[in-house]
Amino acid sequence: MAYPFPGMNPWLENPAIWRNVHYSLITALRDELAPVLRPRYFVDIEAHTYIAVVPEAPPATRFPDVAVINRGGPAVAIAEAPPPSRFLTVNLPAKEPVEEGYLEVRAVPSGEVVTVIELLSYTNKRPGPDRETYLEKREAILDLRVSFVEIDLLRAGPSMPYTEKADSHYRLFIRRRERMRRAHLYPFNVRETIPVFPLPLRPDDTEPQVDLGALLQSVYDRAGYDLILNYQQPPTPPLGDEDAAWAAALLGQA
Repeated sequence: MAYPFPGMNPWLENPAIWRNVHYSLITALRDELAPVLRPRYFVDIEAHTYIAVVPEAPPATRFPDVAVINRGGPAVAIAEAPPPSRFLTVNLPAKEPVEEGYLEVRAVPSGEVVTVIELLSYTNKRPGPDRETYLEKREAILDLRVSFVEIDLLRAGPSMPYTEKADSHYRLFIRRRERMRRAHLYPFNVRETIPVFPLPLRPDDTEPQVDLGALLQSVYDRAGYDLILNYQQPPTPPLGDEDAAWAAALLGQA
């Protein structure tokens, strides 16, 4: 099936495949921008690393109730052991490192970071320590003289700071390095096309237009996501009634 929507495909937001979509789109952005920006800029794929714990795991305590500290000295004398007490074996949640890619546009040959491009993931948007880690890094970037582009194609989770005014499904947030305390916010909904936006560079450079919607459709076709998306089931997260009816009509035509 060809790409059936004018903008974001809500079935691609499923957490089971979003990480795959995330990396595919990050790579497509790099491949689109690199030849346009050379030789003045190099587009670098970087990665955040998070230690993810399953949601059911209890929160870790910062300080123990009892601590046994090794101070050296002679070996501990062990008395004769009593009969063993009954116990259960409990499996502890595994901590998995999760890498989330993002892009840096670097000046050549200095290597100076000019623009950072973030495509949000579920680790960024779900409340918890991973989101807090991302928000700390985000604030650090906004304090630097670096342009910042944040792409939010996920309806799930609370919106990011400074984007709350946009009552929309999705958002593009762009802060230019020459305007530290002002940003442009592009809100859009599932029925709308993804806005085309200029990529911030140095003030004396011509800025390329980024057609994220066209890139997403290209990724969808080349990766063959239509083979694994179940359009017979509601997307995750689900759409509202009116948007669900609209999406069903488009899928029926496709």
